Amino acid sequence: MPELPEVETVRAGLEPLVTGRTIRRVQVLHPRPVRRHQLGPRDFETTLSGRRFEVPRRRGKFLWFPLVDGDAVLTHLGMSGQFRVDTPETALLRNTRVLFDLDDGSQLRFVDQRMFGGLQLSTGGAELPTEMAHIAPDPFEPAFDLEQVAARMRRKRTTVKRALLDQTLVSGIGNIYADEALWLAGLHPERPTDRLTRPQAVGVLEAARTVMAEALEQGGTSFDELYVKVNGESGYFDRSLNAYGRDGLPCSRCGTTMVRSQFTNRSSHFCPSCQKPPRAVRPGGATATARRTGVRATGGGRLP
Repeated sequence: MPELPEVETVRAGLEPLVTGRTIRRVQVLHPRPVRRHQLGPRDFETTLSGRRFEVPRRRGKFLWFPLVDGDAVLTHLGMSGQFRVDTPETALLRNTRVLFDLDDGSQLRFVDQRMFGGLQLSTGGAELPTEMAHIAPDPFEPAFDLEQVAARMRRKRTTVKRALLDQTLVSGIGNIYADEALWLAGLHPERPTDRLTRPQAVGVLEAARTVMAEALEQGGTSFDELYVKVNGESGYFDRSLNAYGRDGLPCSRCGTTMVRSQFTNRSSHFCPSCQKPPRAVRPGGATATARRTGVRATGGGRLP
């Protein structure tokens, strides 16, 4: 799923192409991406026709298109959502779901293979859609208070990786950048948050901002064609990853073989030497709970 750097790359690519553009016509080619529009696809089309986009905005993994009248088109890319800008004459990509004909002759296209993403009209949502009220500021927003978030993290009774993925605590961080931030900060993903020192909590949040800023410079992380920029190009940060997907390879800091352990329905990738496990965690990465359930870490192989 695209994380903050990928969504911001899309937003920045769209900004000069859609800002100030009037929507001439909307065509919903498949109803699922607009499933949250209660009045249905045809109403979605007619409701947006004739309205004008302002500068696209983002918080965490969410992107929205403010309209000059105060409403907004809120979107989530899900697992495979993409925005492309082409001419109407350009052949549609497979899995193109929604088309916006703009007044300069261009066409904004929402493409989504798996259709976990979607678009919806947010009434009065130009500044911040109410549907996102529960989403915390991300590390690049002026409203993000590093010390306050670190203090809240330390008060939680969870593990540091789960805290980083909690979008109500800090938004925009997903599995890839959580693993990268933890590696940079030298923290094991299973370290309990209530055992973090203040410098450790601040440090891992700063590390998350650092790795995401570096990813932004390279256009985000692309492993396949499901994430591309608005011109169809891939991001290149996967070539700079130090943790995610590197199980079985030497740690770029100390040379120890990186390992992968099961984490919910995903995986964690870390160095067992640089990222010392807490006492309740074996060097391979399994917690006491995992030992009881038979979950174990692996030292080789790639993610499927």
